[in-house]
Amino acid sequence: MPSALPDGEPMPADGSLPRHALDGAATRPLGFYLHVPYCATRCGYCDFNTYTASELGGTSRDRYAEQVVEEIRLARRVLGEDPRPVSTVFVGGGTPTLLPAAELGRMLTAIDQEFGLAEDAEVTTEANPESVDPAYLAQLRGAGFNRVSFGMQSARAHVLRVLDRTHTPGRPEECVAEARKAGFSHVNLDLIYGTPGETDDDWRASLDAALAAGPDHVSAYALIVEEGTRLARRIRRGEVPMTDDDVHADRYLIAEERLSAAGLEWYEVSNWAAAGKTAARCRHNELYWTGADWWGAGPGAHSHVGGVRWWNVKHPAGYAKALAEGRSPGAGREILDAEDRRVERILLELRLRDGCPLDLLAQDGAQAAQRACDDGLLEPEPYARGRAVLTLRGRLLADAVVRDLVD
Repeated sequence: MPSALPDGEPMPADGSLPRHALDGAATRPLGFYLHVPYCATRCGYCDFNTYTASELGGTSRDRYAEQVVEEIRLARRVLGEDPRPVSTVFVGGGTPTLLPAAELGRMLTAIDQEFGLAEDAEVTTEANPESVDPAYLAQLRGAGFNRVSFGMQSARAHVLRVLDRTHTPGRPEECVAEARKAGFSHVNLDLIYGTPGETDDDWRASLDAALAAGPDHVSAYALIVEEGTRLARRIRRGEVPMTDDDVHADRYLIAEERLSAAGLEWYEVSNWAAAGKTAARCRHNELYWTGADWWGAGPGAHSHVGGVRWWNVKHPAGYAKALAEGRSPGAGREILDAEDRRVERILLELRLRDGCPLDLLAQDGAQAAQRACDDGLLEPEPYARGRAVLTLRGRLLADAVVRDLVD
């Protein structure tokens, strides 16, 4: 979750939603995001809402699972008679696996008890490679998790050092094997490209190491240097160089070449899954990209139900206090109007392999789409069928294409 919260109107103390938020809910999937904000150390590039032990201000994480369970019960009260079972659960952080596996399982059980899990529910947790072992992974699988996402980032030691990652090269690949042995059906590896000091050969080595481990999903993200992070300060002082957009584009092309040759196909600009196997995709993230409903529990977590978006207070102490007092931990919310939702659909759906419908575009956006197709940024065949789908070159320029289409 991002560390900065947006402006918005106050959240009702009981967390109640406008009546219209559940109109048509039966046609939309419902997911849960559970935020675990704890980290053993802070990575130099990270701008997420996370806390090391020294930053907790005396707040203990021993009761954290109990607090999340209380928010899950709040969700049940707020959503009322909503009959939908939960189709996806994603536990992110932070480092969720700093908590005992039984505590993560306790949160999952609460969702099942309050809402019911769909028979084919996707249940994911993120994990740092140094925070799990075979016994822990077996406990997670026994608790009902069926997908795990490991933060690999790079196979090169010097790149990991710049990122302040503490695991050793080779450990993420071992984790994939351990997860498979524990019975996980789906395993993702997260990679980052464009780290200062990384070369093209370093990036190829990271891709090759990840693919050799045999995950059915790989996420590859361009490094974004966020203000206020240790990495930003190091770059500003001239301690490490900064890569540029051309380097990022080259690394993306390398990723597409390597991953597609290994049988993974892109389905979102930064995500590749086993070709022809939709079950290998991250269904939870697809909820975000397609504007479905999800409840985010935990400090700083964001939620969206029926065009209403809200976010929780950031610090674990404030989060715990609100729940202890019987109040929603929500810090604020916004109610999206039809135009907001139209623009968000374009912003998010254009990043997907299926693209977005051209009839979402206003007149200026439609003209921009025609130019983008003529310029080789949109696929001509889907365009002829009424959809805007990015070409490979279009993916490299996705942000610029989106800006033109939402005008």
